[in-house]
Amino acid sequence: MQEQMTFENLVKEKYNGLSAAQRKVAAHLVQHLDQAAFNTVVQIAREAEVSETTVIRLSYALGFSGFTEMQGTIQQQIVQGTSSAQHLNRRPNPITTAGEENLFRQTLENEIAIMQHNLTLLNEAEMWRAVDILTKADNILIIGHRGSHAAANWLSFVLGMARENVHLCPAGGNSYEKLFSMNENSAVIVISFPRYSKESYKIAEAAKMLGSKLIAVTDRLLSPVGRISDIALISELNVDINTGNNSMAAVHSILHILSLGIMARNRDVMQERQERMEQVYSSQDVFIE
Repeated sequence: MQEQMTFENLVKEKYNGLSAAQRKVAAHLVQHLDQAAFNTVVQIAREAEVSETTVIRLSYALGFSGFTEMQGTIQQQIVQGTSSAQHLNRRPNPITTAGEENLFRQTLENEIAIMQHNLTLLNEAEMWRAVDILTKADNILIIGHRGSHAAANWLSFVLGMARENVHLCPAGGNSYEKLFSMNENSAVIVISFPRYSKESYKIAEAAKMLGSKLIAVTDRLLSPVGRISDIALISELNVDINTGNNSMAAVHSILHILSLGIMARNRDVMQERQERMEQVYSSQDVFIE
């Protein structure tokens, strides 16, 4: 196993070479690392609904000498606190547990818990790597459909203030035409959370085939876009299990710090662009104050 590589990243690197059954148990392990660190082969096989042999073969496929070494690596990662697994213990659903008097407070407490979890998992080196890719890119394409479109639209506006050639895939139609300017010097940001949009995945995949760097903002490393990404920035959603509505507040915090990094790298250019835009705003009487 490569030095400093987490178990999740190792699975991602080897994922395409795994069998369907091995992928199933690998996804189960990544989502339940705390349990996988101490469960037996029999327990893991039962919970992942695969054979015990599949669990052992997965360890070989990932480059370990056997299940014991694989589990030892997971245990070490858990102890060191370097896991990027995003699945927290399920928080109470405010609508069913809080009552009207505590609904708003508990909802905000859930948001804070997610953001605190994101803070413990923040990989600043990886975030700066994403910033550098986006700073050097000749074009940036931002993809986000359905529930992710509002976040994608906000990010495209903010990055468009900091630099040129930032493009947003429209919510419907003409998405593939946005790929015409993409190449190996370009970068893509795809925002994708359950339920994952097939269109977002297909456009991101097409951009990847053109050689563009792919940065995924998603809920887990092995999500559809996470698996094909060059960099995956992870955040959980605050999900209402009754309505299916998702709060993107924690996701916006990830996008916000990403945009701050890009602005820091483009400070002089951004200041010049801001001055030009202020001249336009003033001449066109854009704002009330």
